[in-house]
Amino acid sequence: MADKLDDLKKVRELINLMKENDLIEVEIADGDQKIHLKRPQPATAHYIPSVVPMAPAAPAAPAPAVQKPQPDMAMPEESGLLEIKSPIVGTFYAAPNPEAAPYVKPGDKVKPDTVVCIVEAMKVMNEIKAEVSGTIVEVLVKDGQSVEFGQTLFRVRP
Repeated sequence: MADKLDDLKKVRELINLMKENDLIEVEIADGDQKIHLKRPQPATAHYIPSVVPMAPAAPAAPAPAVQKPQPDMAMPEESGLLEIKSPIVGTFYAAPNPEAAPYVKPGDKVKPDTVVCIVEAMKVMNEIKAEVSGTIVEVLVKDGQSVEFGQTLFRVRP
């Protein structure tokens, strides 16, 4: 138990060091132990919402030049789909164990408290909830795949 507390203290120290020095990513390896920490980039998260509302105002300008770079970002808005994103960096698991059925699949209805997957981070299994209501339309990651913070995992029709 003391080892886990020491490890937690070390991780907190690394996070504080990252904040103090404005580091986005750090990776440390010591023998067979390795830790990789990555902070979300606030600029990226803030730009996406501000870009999407601008897309409807763009048709007055030359349409091909303005809209070609943005269809991927605007598509969920235009199609009315909601996205369930990973709140952490880790490994995506669609089911509670390899023999079990996936938590959700396309066509399944979800509510905000529905568990849709697990993301393993530092050997901790984190249940990810839908946080939206609707029907799963698309699963964007495969079982066992690494996912990043903010990566879209599922698309949901409200």
